[in-house]
Amino acid sequence: MTAQQISEFLGISRKTVYELLKVHIEQGGIPNYEIGNSKRVDKVDFMQWIKQLKEKKQA
Repeated sequence: MTAQQISEFLGISRKTVYELLKVHIEQGGIPNYEIGNSKRVDKVDFMQWIKQLKEKKQA
């Protein structure tokens, strides 16, 4: 997934997405990988990240 796709899915700005991509995964950042200079997010990893955020909020 691209930052644009994530921003549309979450309803946040691309700038915020890029900030979350910089945060380490253990500190709540979005799991990602790089292809050249571009950051990408695996859809399965992203959906799992969302699920974990929801579970933390409910705990």
